Amino acid sequence: MTFDRLEREFVTSEGIDLRLRLGRVGERAVALIIDCAIIYGVLLIFTLLAQFAFLSSKGAGQEATYVIWLIGSFLLRIGYFTAFELGMRGATPGKRLTKLRVVARDGGRLTGEAVVARNALRELEFFVPLTIFFSLLSSVGESDGGALLTVLAAFVTVAIFALFPLFNRDNLRVGDLLAGTWVVRQPRRQLGHTVGQRRQGAADFVFTEAQLDAYGEYELQRLEEVLRREDYESLLVVSRAIRRRIGWTGGGDELEFLQAYYTALCLRLERNMLFGKRRADKHSKA
Repeated sequence: MTFDRLEREFVTSEGIDLRLRLGRVGERAVALIIDCAIIYGVLLIFTLLAQFAFLSSKGAGQEATYVIWLIGSFLLRIGYFTAFELGMRGATPGKRLTKLRVVARDGGRLTGEAVVARNALRELEFFVPLTIFFSLLSSVGESDGGALLTVLAAFVTVAIFALFPLFNRDNLRVGDLLAGTWVVRQPRRQLGHTVGQRRQGAADFVFTEAQLDAYGEYELQRLEEVLRREDYESLLVVSRAIRRRIGWTGGGDELEFLQAYYTALCLRLERNMLFGKRRADKHSKA
């Protein structure tokens, strides 16, 4: 695939088309490998603790410890992906290292339902059949053929789901398809200065609390993407939309205005979070 074929229209709630680029299958695979390495590194420590419990317990105690380990490993996998993708960045550590993030295909805010759905389906797509595959692999030679068929079925299941992104134009997993999500690339191009850092003269922009309360975390993320792209048309449309919504009557350069507002909004949201006040988007209560 060429990079152009990965570009998609992404219209936000403000009516702005950000023209996002989808993550390649290889990049997503690398991100998953990194995340699995982290997860199973933690599980290795968990396993050692469980084994220590096995040595110090007998009978029902050992069985209970094993059940706790199974449940804990499942919750860790689900909780890891869900918690990170529900964060402000919409990305796990693996995705952040490969410059990827999860977004809603309809241009809206990424919902908890969508994140839970796409990650719960990963269990059925990948982890469950893979667990069956490895658990039965060692007993293939000692069975009457039933285990061999189960191992082959598990392998085929993993292969089908793993290759599914190669056979659709948006590189979607089954989880993405049902949850209505894309995995897209973070813009790599950097501004001539750090996003949110005001240039000379930007200190003239002073916003009231009411003006900063007009938006939340979701809009902050979208604004950062617009700033990093440095597309003049998008900057102009977004600037006018924000000025109109907050009732800004001052002048100023479009880029300086957006940078100043980004900085002020970011500080406002971070300060509120310190006091346990988190605002997901502009529709949430401040």
